[in-house]
Formats: sequence, C-alpha cells, structure tokens
Amino acid sequence: MDHDQGPTGPGWLVALETSPLGDTLRQSIWLYPLVEIAHILGLALLVGSIVAFDLRLMGARAPLLPADALSRLLLPISVTGFALAVPTGILLFIAEATALVRNPAFLVKMALLVLALVNIAVFHSLAGHAMAAWSLADRPPRAARLAGAASLTLWVAILACGRLIAYV
Repeated sequence: MDHDQGPTGPGWLVALETSPLGDTLRQSIWLYPLVEIAHILGLALLVGSIVAFDLRLMGARAPLLPADALSRLLLPISVTGFALAVPTGILLFIAEATALVRNPAFLVKMALLVLALVNIAVFHSLAGHAMAAWSLADRPPRAARLAGAASLTLWVAILACGRLIAYV
C-alpha cells in the first residue's frame, strides 16, 4: 500500500481499512501488537488442542487415551482458541484489508481454513458420530485416521501461511 496515496482497492475494503477502527489499529503503538499476541494465543489454544486430538485419531497413545474422553477434554480448549482467534483475526484484517486481499499467503490461509472447517464437520458427521464405539481401539477407523491426518496437515499449513503473510 502506498501510504502517500492511501489504500486502493474495492470500496468496501478501503472503507474498512480507513475506518476509525482501522486507523486506530494501525496508529496505536500497543493495540495492534496486543491484538496480534491475542491472535497467536488463540491459534496456540486452537491448533495445540487439535493437534493433540489429531494424533489420537491417527492412533498415537491408543488405547491409553480414549478418543471420546480426549475429545471432551480438548473441545472446550479448541472452541476457546477459535473464539479468540477469529475476532482478533478480523481486527488484524481490518488494519490492512486492501493489502491482505492481494497477499497470496493470506488467500491460501483462508482457503485452507475453510477446508479445515469442512474436515471437522465431515469428521463429526461420520467417524466422530460413532466415536464411542471405537474410542478405545488401538487403531481408529480409517475415516478417523484420514480426518486426523488431513486436519494435522491443514492446520500446520494454516500456521505456515499465516507466518508467510509478512513475507510475500
């Protein structure tokens, strides 16, 4: 973005970025970094708990950790992380909306996020729906193992793309 000319792009993005909130986020010495720290904390809670569950889905630590009990333990942590990551991510977007929509790493991150959420929904409607039946199994069903591997891959890629936003 050329700061002398102001942001350019679709009107709604320019309006978002030049809103009082967008200006405050960019101009405050503390606000943007605090929002970014909160976003990283949300991602740590979200992805950390998801990775732990994905590893169990893929057969790690089975049957020492029943999958359904682990799910009950980790789901509130995931939800808390998501509830922190989403609004802080929106705030970070508002601060640099016109640049982010042209950033390939951001666009890939958003596409991967959609795929990760679809993977969660598919898992819970299929293998996760019958988790009690295989919760103690040494080897979870193939659908659960595939969902865990896909999830692990997607969330690591989301983190990588998020970090690459600053470099592309």
